[in-house]
Amino acid sequence: MATNSIKNRYDFVFLFDVKDGNPNGDPDQANLPRVDAENQEGLITDVCIKRKVRNYVQLKKSNFGEEGNNTPEKGFDIFIKQGSYLNNTIESAKGDTPQKRQGSLCNDFFDIRTFGAVLATGEKGAGTVRGPVQFTFSRSEDRIYQAEHSITRCAVTTKKEAEAQEKRENASTFGRKSTVPYALYRMHGFVSAVDAQKSGFSEEDLSLLWEALLNAFEHDRAAARGEMNPRKLIVFKHNNHLGSARSGELFDKVQIAKNTDLPRSWRDYTVTIDKTLPPGVELIEML
Repeated sequence: MATNSIKNRYDFVFLFDVKDGNPNGDPDQANLPRVDAENQEGLITDVCIKRKVRNYVQLKKSNFGEEGNNTPEKGFDIFIKQGSYLNNTIESAKGDTPQKRQGSLCNDFFDIRTFGAVLATGEKGAGTVRGPVQFTFSRSEDRIYQAEHSITRCAVTTKKEAEAQEKRENASTFGRKSTVPYALYRMHGFVSAVDAQKSGFSEEDLSLLWEALLNAFEHDRAAARGEMNPRKLIVFKHNNHLGSARSGELFDKVQIAKNTDLPRSWRDYTVTIDKTLPPGVELIEML
């Protein structure tokens, strides 16, 4: 679709950690940190990390004006964002055929070019785009402990609540907060040059993706998430569009060992990378 799309396949390993926070609450489990039910290893969905990438790109590529209004830089709008009506966006795309509307949407929206999207909804659909960039679920290196904490609030929201509080001799309103004391998470990612040709995912988009992964946590701070920090971004660049080695073979080159029985910081792990790579693969350590 676009002549400036990337020409190389990439596979990558992204390591990040969390301290005293809930990186991805599970709505099916009272918002407790997500875990693998069989072995209690922590999980973070691919959707969660994609949201952080989208948010960073929206901040990076917007020109903030008066009264909080902002206009995205041309070609870097975000399709999946709060407050948008997807069908309206699809139907307003330029073109009199689904294929032309799809091309217009790919040109305008970074996250469609990157992660793909279902554009077949509404009266004037535009088909489906398979994104060249895919993330796995992030999984913690060790079992996590789902800590729950009682919290209190001295203020009230209604007069009725205030009267009830007085009867309890100024008792506070109770709430709950869930955290992971510490966990190191590992995510694998894939960038397809074949699918990039179809969506128009470019070298500029790729650079922005790496930048977003390394910086998104800095602009996603919240009391619920505690300290989240990127620790390693290890990229394997293939010298062609199909790839010169299987991704699993490359991911096995990155090994993580514990230095203590109960890790409580990044320093409690040692990461080693086997740099004897298959022909046609280049190792790039971005962090």
